[in-house]
Amino acid sequence: MPAATARSQPVADPATGEDAPADLLIIGGGVNGAGIAREAALRGLSVVLAEAGDLAQGTSSSSTKLFHGGLRYLEHFAFRLVRESLAEREVLLRAMPHIAWPLRFVLPHHPGLRPAWMLRAGLFLYDHMGGRRLLPATRAVTLAGAPLGEGLAPHLRRGFEYSDVWVDDARLVMLNARSAQAAGARILTRSRVVSARVEAGLWEVRLEGGTCLRARTLVNAAGPWVGAVLAGVAGRNAPARLRLVRGRHIIVRRLFTHDRALTLQGGDGRVAFAIPYEQDFTLIGTTEVAHEGDPAAATCTDEEAAYLCRFVSDYLARPVTPADIVWRYAGVRPLYDDGARSDTQATRDYVLHLDQGQGAVLLNVFGGKITTYRRLSRAALDHLAPHLAPQGGAADTTTPLPGGDFPVDGVAAQVAALRAAHPFLDAAWAGRLVRAYGTEAAALLGGARTRAALGRDFGATLTEAELDWMHSREWARSAEDALWRRSKLGLRLSTGQVAQVAQWFAAVR
Repeated sequence: MPAATARSQPVADPATGEDAPADLLIIGGGVNGAGIAREAALRGLSVVLAEAGDLAQGTSSSSTKLFHGGLRYLEHFAFRLVRESLAEREVLLRAMPHIAWPLRFVLPHHPGLRPAWMLRAGLFLYDHMGGRRLLPATRAVTLAGAPLGEGLAPHLRRGFEYSDVWVDDARLVMLNARSAQAAGARILTRSRVVSARVEAGLWEVRLEGGTCLRARTLVNAAGPWVGAVLAGVAGRNAPARLRLVRGRHIIVRRLFTHDRALTLQGGDGRVAFAIPYEQDFTLIGTTEVAHEGDPAAATCTDEEAAYLCRFVSDYLARPVTPADIVWRYAGVRPLYDDGARSDTQATRDYVLHLDQGQGAVLLNVFGGKITTYRRLSRAALDHLAPHLAPQGGAADTTTPLPGGDFPVDGVAAQVAALRAAHPFLDAAWAGRLVRAYGTEAAALLGGARTRAALGRDFGATLTEAELDWMHSREWARSAEDALWRRSKLGLRLSTGQVAQVAQWFAAVR
């Protein structure tokens, strides 16, 4: 990781003792905010990121967890977005092979829906638009009586198999923040911005609790709250061109023994996925609906969960019912309102709006998708460059994220090395650690030669040593942070064990 430059942190003004103004102050600790912070810090700029809650607490931990081109976007002729997204998949895969990995999708041909020739044509474009190198190509597959047809309804006889990439979305955000911090950025979680006003050409930004920060430029990367920040925090009167949609997901026990995901077409024109999840589960979603009200209150309602059950059951020999659901979640996605007739047709691309109306620069980030967060970050800094001190050009954001400094096909070797150094680890435990921490798993375990050396055991291979790592290096401050964002071990712990994790965090505050 490039070292931080001499001006990458605000320094005290010798006359006043106050911190010198930062080059950028970013509001929002989702994937876009963390990505912009990393890009800016690696360019040598001084950066502060302020997040009201935990990193990735909103939209960025509630995605379908895919780096994908967006196969269905081809129907809306979003060719540039699909091309850029497809090209990004492999760039990102190389930079984070611990938290992202190739995933093969089976798209069954459903009689009565999109014809096979249309699916084949779309997948041909999908294979050839983005400069695919690492990921295998599309192929036709037989489902009836074949392993890939396991558990599917008998009328599904053939389909296609294609590639995309799985990613742990919440850890992606946190690792971008850690990379930004290593390059000199200040990452302030649980630091709600309550006001931002221009004084003498600088942004005076006040946090809840009274702390005041100064910055030359302000970046509004608050996701679904971008309009609230624009009006309520920055005092702008112009309405944000934003349409909010809520994506719903359910988790059930694993539906298939194979390792493929399914792409499923609905009779209502929507598309949903059934994806292998955390070894023992299947993630089903998402379909989107318009959202009104506070994005923080978004839930997957009983009606919506039942809809997803019916959707996937149309493809299964044995239906999924609401009683099978072990967890559900929903997230609100902020789409730029481009005037499309429906939420389905609205652009998934990002829009950056530069506002200089009060004598200091404000950059508002609208829309975007997790796959293009790095491109969005670079574009944001390019927009801001004329208003900042000269920079060294675009940073090398293809540098691996923390723990990702090993080859894409090197996970098995990392697991073997970890088990050799720590004989008490079984394959599943070592695999989980490598998939979360990559090469940093060895530092987390230190010199431990026994399980007892890692401290208290909270269940499901979660130890005190791991909680301490999350707390000291990953900004985790609660059981929810640790069990649902830094990991998904909340799926495996009992109510009593979760309470013990909460007590641990209460004791270390």
